[in-house]
Amino acid sequence: MDGPDQPSTARMIDFWLGGEHHFPVDVAAASAFEQAYGSCAPVFRELRAFLGRAVRAMADQGVDGFLVFGAGVPTRGNVHEVATDATVLYTDVDPVTIRLGQSILAGSDRAGYGFGDATDIGTIDPAQLHRFVPGWGRRPVGVVFLGLAAFLDDDTLTRTLDELYAAAAPGSLLAVDFDTEELAGHPQALAMMGPQFRMRPPAAFAPLLGRWAPTEDGIVPVTDWRPEGPPPRVPDAFHGVLATRGGD
Repeated sequence: MDGPDQPSTARMIDFWLGGEHHFPVDVAAASAFEQAYGSCAPVFRELRAFLGRAVRAMADQGVDGFLVFGAGVPTRGNVHEVATDATVLYTDVDPVTIRLGQSILAGSDRAGYGFGDATDIGTIDPAQLHRFVPGWGRRPVGVVFLGLAAFLDDDTLTRTLDELYAAAAPGSLLAVDFDTEELAGHPQALAMMGPQFRMRPPAAFAPLLGRWAPTEDGIVPVTDWRPEGPPPRVPDAFHGVLATRGGD
C-alpha cells in the first residue's frame, strides 16, 4: 500500500505512542514538529493514559457502549482495548484514517469504524450506531471527545456538546480534553497547527461544557485526573474532564 501524500495528526500520534500504523510522511511531520517544540511522546502518552482512566471509570459505572469522535488509530490503548467487555463505534472524518481503522478492526465483533463529523451527529451511519452503541438515546453510554475542542471555535464547540447532551440518554458520560496556552511559548510549533487551532486559558474550559456536569474531579491537567501514582512531569498541554448528563 502506497503511503498518503499528507500527514495525519492521528497517525503522528500513533508514531509518538510507539504504534505501527503510520507512514513516512507522518514520521517526517512528527520530527519537524518536535524540532520546533521538543519531545512529544511523553505528552501524548499521558493524554492516552487519561483516556484509559476515563474509559475505565465509565465502565465501572456500568457503561458498556462507547461512541468515539475524532478517534484516530484504534490501537495503543484506545477504547475497546481498555473496556474489553464493551462495544465501541470509532468515528473520524479523514478517509485514510477510517480505512486504516476498518482494516485494524476487521476481525472484531465489538468495535467498528465509520465516518462521523463530531459537529453533526446525523452524519453517523444509523446502522453502525445501532450495532455498536445499541443503547444510544435510551440508556447511558460513553462519549469520547478527545483532540477536537482545539479545532472548534467556542460557538461551534458549545453547540456540538449541547447537541450531544440532547441526544444522549440521562446518565451518559462524556470524556473531553482542552488545549491550554502552553504552545504559545513555542511559536514555530504553534504556526504548524494551522489557523483553526485554538488555545484557551483554563478558566475558559468549564463554560464550554454547557449542561454537561463535571465529576467531582473537576477539569484538571490530564496527569492529575485520578492518577494511579505520582503524576509524571510533562508540559501542561492538555486538561481533561469526565462529565455527566443529568436527568433534565
